[in-house]
Amino acid sequence: MTGAEAEAVTRREQILGTAATLFARRGFHGVSVVDIGAACGISGPALYKHFTGKGQILAEMLVSISERLLTVGQDRVRAASGPADAVRRLVDWHVDFAVHHQALIIVQDRDWSSLPDAARDRVRTLQREYVDLWADQLRLLDPGVGVADSQARAHATFGLINSTPHSGLLPEARMRTLLAQMAVRALGLPADDRGAPS
Repeated sequence: MTGAEAEAVTRREQILGTAATLFARRGFHGVSVVDIGAACGISGPALYKHFTGKGQILAEMLVSISERLLTVGQDRVRAASGPADAVRRLVDWHVDFAVHHQALIIVQDRDWSSLPDAARDRVRTLQREYVDLWADQLRLLDPGVGVADSQARAHATFGLINSTPHSGLLPEARMRTLLAQMAVRALGLPADDRGAPS
Protein backbone atom coordinates (compact mmCIF):
# COMPACT_ATOMS: atom_id res chain seq x y z
CA MET A 1 0.00 0.00 0.00
CA THR A 2 1.41 3.38 -0.98
CA GLY A 3 1.56 6.33 1.39
CA ALA A 4 -1.31 8.00 -0.49
CA GLU A 5 -3.42 4.82 -0.22
CA ALA A 6 -2.69 4.52 3.50
CA GLU A 7 -3.63 8.17 3.99
CA ALA A 8 -6.90 7.60 2.10
CA VAL A 9 -7.74 4.59 4.31
CA THR A 10 -6.95 6.62 7.42
CA ARG A 11 -9.11 9.49 6.21
CA ARG A 12 -12.01 7.13 5.47
CA GLU A 13 -11.71 5.66 8.95
CA GLN A 14 -11.60 9.15 10.44
CA ILE A 15 -14.73 10.14 8.52
CA LEU A 16 -16.58 7.00 9.60
CA GLY A 17 -15.61 7.44 13.25
CA THR A 18 -16.50 11.12 13.27
CA ALA A 19 -19.80 10.52 11.50
CA ALA A 20 -20.72 7.78 14.00
CA THR A 21 -20.18 10.22 16.88
CA LEU A 22 -22.21 12.96 15.18
CA PHE A 23 -25.04 10.61 14.15
CA ALA A 24 -25.21 9.25 17.70
CA ARG A 25 -25.48 12.75 19.15
CA ARG A 26 -27.81 14.39 16.65
CA GLY A 27 -29.31 11.62 14.52
CA PHE A 28 -28.62 10.85 10.87
CA HIS A 29 -31.02 13.54 9.65
CA GLY A 30 -29.59 16.14 12.03
CA VAL A 31 -26.10 15.95 10.51
CA SER A 32 -25.01 17.28 7.13
CA VAL A 33 -22.04 16.38 4.94
CA VAL A 34 -20.68 19.85 5.74
CA ASP A 35 -20.94 19.07 9.47
CA ILE A 36 -19.00 15.83 9.03
CA GLY A 37 -16.35 17.50 6.89
CA ALA A 38 -15.92 20.36 9.36
CA ALA A 39 -15.54 17.93 12.27
CA CYS A 40 -12.85 16.09 10.25
CA GLY A 41 -11.08 19.31 9.29
CA ILE A 42 -11.95 19.06 5.59
CA SER A 43 -14.48 20.79 3.38
CA GLY A 44 -17.79 19.19 2.46
CA PRO A 45 -16.76 18.84 -1.20
CA ALA A 46 -13.47 17.18 -0.16
CA LEU A 47 -15.48 14.53 1.69
CA TYR A 48 -17.01 13.49 -1.64
CA LYS A 49 -13.60 12.17 -2.67
CA HIS A 50 -14.17 9.38 -0.16
CA PHE A 51 -17.96 8.91 -0.04
CA THR A 52 -20.83 9.76 -2.37
CA GLY A 53 -22.84 11.17 0.53
CA LYS A 54 -24.29 10.58 3.96
CA GLY A 55 -26.15 7.45 2.89
CA GLN A 56 -22.95 5.74 1.80
CA ILE A 57 -21.24 6.74 5.05
CA LEU A 58 -24.07 5.21 7.11
CA ALA A 59 -24.12 2.10 4.92
CA GLU A 60 -20.37 1.47 5.15
CA MET A 61 -20.44 2.17 8.89
CA LEU A 62 -23.13 -0.38 9.70
CA VAL A 63 -22.22 -3.00 7.09
CA SER A 64 -18.54 -3.00 8.11
CA ILE A 65 -19.26 -3.38 11.82
CA SER A 66 -21.75 -6.18 11.11
CA GLU A 67 -19.11 -7.95 9.01
CA ARG A 68 -16.56 -7.51 11.79
CA LEU A 69 -18.89 -8.83 14.49
CA LEU A 70 -19.51 -11.96 12.43
CA THR A 71 -15.92 -12.54 11.30
CA VAL A 72 -14.38 -12.15 14.74
CA GLY A 73 -17.21 -14.20 16.25
CA GLN A 74 -16.48 -17.03 13.81
CA ASP A 75 -12.78 -16.83 14.67
CA ARG A 76 -13.60 -17.04 18.39
CA VAL A 77 -15.78 -20.12 17.87
CA ARG A 78 -13.10 -21.85 15.77
CA ALA A 79 -10.53 -21.23 18.51
CA ALA A 80 -12.78 -22.62 21.26
CA SER A 81 -12.29 -25.96 22.98
CA GLY A 82 -16.04 -26.66 23.06
CA PRO A 83 -19.45 -24.95 23.15
CA ALA A 84 -19.10 -23.55 26.69
CA ASP A 85 -15.74 -22.02 25.80
CA ALA A 86 -17.20 -20.76 22.50
CA VAL A 87 -20.08 -19.01 24.27
CA ARG A 88 -17.68 -17.39 26.72
CA ARG A 89 -15.48 -16.21 23.86
CA LEU A 90 -18.51 -14.81 22.02
CA VAL A 91 -19.63 -12.98 25.16
CA ASP A 92 -16.14 -11.57 25.66
CA TRP A 93 -16.01 -10.37 22.04
CA HIS A 94 -19.45 -8.77 22.11
CA VAL A 95 -18.73 -7.05 25.44
CA ASP A 96 -15.53 -5.63 23.94
CA PHE A 97 -17.50 -4.33 20.97
CA ALA A 98 -20.23 -2.80 23.14
CA VAL A 99 -17.82 -1.05 25.48
CA HIS A 100 -15.80 0.50 22.66
CA HIS A 101 -18.52 1.27 20.09
CA GLN A 102 -21.38 2.83 22.00
CA ALA A 103 -21.99 5.41 19.25
CA LEU A 104 -22.45 2.63 16.67
CA ILE A 105 -24.99 0.89 18.91
CA ILE A 106 -27.02 4.10 19.08
CA VAL A 107 -26.77 4.69 15.33
CA GLN A 108 -27.71 1.09 14.50
CA ASP A 109 -30.75 1.26 16.76
CA ARG A 110 -31.99 4.72 15.84
CA ASP A 111 -30.97 5.22 12.20
CA TRP A 112 -31.57 1.72 10.82
CA SER A 113 -34.48 2.95 8.70
CA SER A 114 -32.23 5.52 6.98
CA LEU A 115 -30.01 2.83 5.45
CA PRO A 116 -30.23 2.40 1.68
CA ASP A 117 -32.18 -0.77 0.80
CA ALA A 118 -29.19 -2.82 -0.36
CA ALA A 119 -27.21 -1.98 2.77
CA ARG A 120 -30.20 -2.77 5.00
CA ASP A 121 -30.53 -6.18 3.36
CA ARG A 122 -26.80 -6.84 3.77
CA VAL A 123 -26.81 -5.84 7.45
CA ARG A 124 -29.91 -7.97 8.08
CA THR A 125 -28.22 -11.01 6.47
CA LEU A 126 -25.03 -10.52 8.48
CA GLN A 127 -26.99 -10.09 11.69
CA ARG A 128 -28.95 -13.30 11.07
CA GLU A 129 -25.68 -15.17 10.55
CA TYR A 130 -24.29 -13.70 13.77
CA VAL A 131 -27.39 -14.71 15.73
CA ASP A 132 -27.18 -18.22 14.25
CA LEU A 133 -23.50 -18.43 15.21
CA TRP A 134 -24.49 -17.87 18.85
CA ALA A 135 -27.62 -20.02 18.62
CA ASP A 136 -25.67 -23.00 17.23
CA GLN A 137 -23.29 -22.94 20.21
CA LEU A 138 -26.15 -22.52 22.67
CA ARG A 139 -27.88 -25.60 21.23
CA LEU A 140 -24.66 -27.60 21.48
CA LEU A 141 -24.45 -26.49 25.09
CA ASP A 142 -28.06 -27.47 25.78
CA PRO A 143 -29.37 -29.89 23.09
CA GLY A 144 -32.89 -29.68 24.50
CA VAL A 145 -33.22 -26.05 23.40
CA GLY A 146 -34.92 -25.46 20.06
CA VAL A 147 -33.80 -23.15 17.26
CA ALA A 148 -36.25 -20.35 18.08
CA ASP A 149 -35.44 -20.48 21.79
CA SER A 150 -31.69 -20.39 21.18
CA GLN A 151 -32.09 -17.42 18.82
CA ALA A 152 -34.23 -15.64 21.41
CA ARG A 153 -31.53 -16.25 24.03
CA ALA A 154 -28.91 -14.76 21.72
CA HIS A 155 -31.03 -11.67 21.03
CA ALA A 156 -31.76 -11.19 24.74
CA THR A 157 -28.03 -11.40 25.50
CA PHE A 158 -27.28 -8.80 22.84
CA GLY A 159 -29.87 -6.53 24.45
CA LEU A 160 -28.15 -6.86 27.81
CA ILE A 161 -24.66 -6.27 26.45
CA ASN A 162 -25.72 -3.52 24.04
CA SER A 163 -27.11 -1.51 26.95
CA THR A 164 -23.75 0.28 27.31
CA PRO A 165 -24.96 3.65 25.94
CA HIS A 166 -27.26 3.74 29.00
CA SER A 167 -25.56 1.43 31.51
CA GLY A 168 -21.89 2.26 30.89
CA LEU A 169 -21.51 4.19 34.14
CA LEU A 170 -18.54 2.30 35.58
CA PRO A 171 -14.85 2.43 34.67
CA GLU A 172 -14.21 0.29 31.59
CA ALA A 173 -12.65 -2.72 33.33
CA ARG A 174 -15.46 -2.93 35.89
CA MET A 175 -18.12 -2.46 33.21
CA ARG A 176 -16.63 -5.24 31.10
CA THR A 177 -16.57 -7.62 34.07
CA LEU A 178 -20.13 -6.75 35.08
CA LEU A 179 -21.53 -7.26 31.57
CA ALA A 180 -19.61 -10.51 31.10
CA GLN A 181 -20.76 -11.87 34.46
CA MET A 182 -24.38 -11.03 33.78
CA ALA A 183 -24.30 -12.42 30.22
CA VAL A 184 -22.71 -15.78 31.01
CA ARG A 185 -25.00 -16.30 34.00
CA ALA A 186 -28.06 -15.37 31.94
CA LEU A 187 -26.98 -18.03 29.46
CA GLY A 188 -26.72 -20.63 32.22
CA LEU A 189 -22.94 -20.70 32.54
CA PRO A 190 -21.09 -20.12 35.80
CA ALA A 191 -18.67 -17.21 35.88
CA ASP A 192 -15.02 -18.23 36.00
CA ASP A 193 -12.72 -17.52 38.96
CA ARG A 194 -12.38 -13.87 37.97
CA GLY A 195 -16.11 -13.42 37.36
CA ALA A 196 -15.57 -12.85 33.64
CA PRO A 197 -15.49 -15.16 30.61
CA SER A 198 -12.33 -17.17 30.04
